Amino acid sequence: MSVSRRDLLKTIPAASVVAGCRATVPTTGAAVPAVKAPVEAPFGTEFRQLDSQTTGRWWEPAREGAKRAAARILDLNVPRDHTVAFALYTQQGGVLKLSAQLYPLLPTEPRVARLAVERNGRWQEIATADVHELGWSAHFRVAHWDDTQTVKYRVLHGQTASFEGTIRRDPVDKAEIVVANLSCNSRHTPGPRAEIVEGLRRHDPDLLFFGGDQTYHHTEHTAGWLEFGLQFRDVMRDRPTVCIPDDHDVGHGNLWGEGGGRSTDRGGADGGYTYPAAYVNMVQRAQSWNLPDPVDPTPVAQGIEVYFTRLRVGGVDFAILEDRKFKTGPLGSIPQQGPRPDHITDESYDPKTVDVPGLELLGERQMKFLRAWTQDWSGAEMKAILSQTAFCGAVHLHGKERGRLLADLDCNGWPQTGRNHALREIRRARATHLCGDQHLAVAVKHGIDEDRDGPYGFTSPALVNTVYPRWWHPKDERPGPNPVSDSPLPWTGDFKDGLGNRIFMMAYANPQDMADEKARADGYSLARFHKQTGKVTFECWPRFPTGAQFPGWPITVNGDDNDGRKPVAWLPEIIVEGAGRPVIQVIDEASGEILYTVRARSARFQPPVYSHGPFTVKVGKDRPDGSTVKGVRAAAKGAAGSRTIKV
Repeated sequence: MSVSRRDLLKTIPAASVVAGCRATVPTTGAAVPAVKAPVEAPFGTEFRQLDSQTTGRWWEPAREGAKRAAARILDLNVPRDHTVAFALYTQQGGVLKLSAQLYPLLPTEPRVARLAVERNGRWQEIATADVHELGWSAHFRVAHWDDTQTVKYRVLHGQTASFEGTIRRDPVDKAEIVVANLSCNSRHTPGPRAEIVEGLRRHDPDLLFFGGDQTYHHTEHTAGWLEFGLQFRDVMRDRPTVCIPDDHDVGHGNLWGEGGGRSTDRGGADGGYTYPAAYVNMVQRAQSWNLPDPVDPTPVAQGIEVYFTRLRVGGVDFAILEDRKFKTGPLGSIPQQGPRPDHITDESYDPKTVDVPGLELLGERQMKFLRAWTQDWSGAEMKAILSQTAFCGAVHLHGKERGRLLADLDCNGWPQTGRNHALREIRRARATHLCGDQHLAVAVKHGIDEDRDGPYGFTSPALVNTVYPRWWHPKDERPGPNPVSDSPLPWTGDFKDGLGNRIFMMAYANPQDMADEKARADGYSLARFHKQTGKVTFECWPRFPTGAQFPGWPITVNGDDNDGRKPVAWLPEIIVEGAGRPVIQVIDEASGEILYTVRARSARFQPPVYSHGPFTVKVGKDRPDGSTVKGVRAAAKGAAGSRTIKV
């Protein structure tokens, strides 16, 4: 028979190890395997504080008064049949990727996890995976996965530990694909997230998107990640999940990654990462390994891994971006015009002074990916972008109701040139942007060169809004031009943010009373992609259910309006033979610019254009590679005629 947990702890010698052991749990009277001494500072003596609760002799009671005891996040010494805490997965293109999160293991426990699936009423083990000692995660990659079947799975560890869930089939036949958009899970309110999980299970989303700040335990990611997983595992266990770390997950208040450099500034504004690459990679591995393989896996500086990629769920194609990894830090790059390098308070400043040449936002590698992604519609009927933060500064008050800033550079509104380049690429695919980070739910339509000529952006509320709340509150307390008709909110319409970026404010969910947890605007959001019509519905739900959404929601938009440019003419209507709903690309021959690449709603499509051309039109089934017609002239819509193209 197996020993009890208490007896097992007694058998572990002082020289036992956390790293490198694959011994099984001993039975009564069995000899304990020879093991090495525990690693007390796996990230170096300079960073002893990193993951201290889950490394070294983690199972020992902390000495009275020790920092570990004071900062204990949760009880890690669980019964040994509960060592598998949770799992998250995606599956695409015949490949299943599933990450299992384990509690810290005792020195004599096996460092291998197993994956089993139920087939024809019987459980079958199909894969094994090593458990990473840094972070205690295990990762399964299964090829030749059948995405047309829903399958139950179990992650197994040792003789008795098990965690069970369901891998859903790809819902390609569903007319509506629902994405839950969540972020900013404050550590100041520990414990379950029962109201949110209950709401999510009621909405039954097809995809969970956690956009960052899953944990605010800066130096204790593994314990904080376990806390997060316990809060949300009952909804993550049975649907695909995208989880991308943001600044707080890797131990920063704000992060400007600068291609993986090393930051030495206390606030990180000089660019780069404060903590070692091994810690950053551990965070990313735990949260994002389950994503489809990165499209360009080359690490950045210090060997920090990347994960930007694409994921298709039910015919909606999601580009998953890393907002922070390549972005330039403001310290030393631009003139400081406020109390911090990233906070601008000087109302006389010129936004052009902070948009200087050479600044990066997404970086050329991600821009190259976006350019390719917008032109590839394989398996896609609609497109969307998932990333950490918004392409604007849609906020006025920061941290407290009197904390007015003109601009905060910790958003994708800066640098403005990089922001506009990214939005132009997103617009070319008529993609909707979903993000979090800002602790303030907003729905906006971006403007690039003109008001409302860019895509829609939907920022989720904070799941728990007790860290740095924000408000949309124009100083003159007046709506902008063209306010939303019949809106219950007073300050909608066309605005410019503090960086000069054009935004059309559609809705916002300000905290009403930060002292009342039911009035501080905690919550989550949903995006419903209606594939037959191309419309998208934005929903914004409070954490504590009231039977209604936040005022101003729901909002339904036309996905084609993610390209908000006003046509000046039209090309002949394209009638495509042999491609069903074809992909059509239009190129301005004078500039060589790809105006857009879209999947038509039917075999007939009349392309709008924004000059008089001539233009090249390319048509194909999934990419614009089937037929090409050059020298196409534009005309008024009623006079453009039609043209039949075979694919």
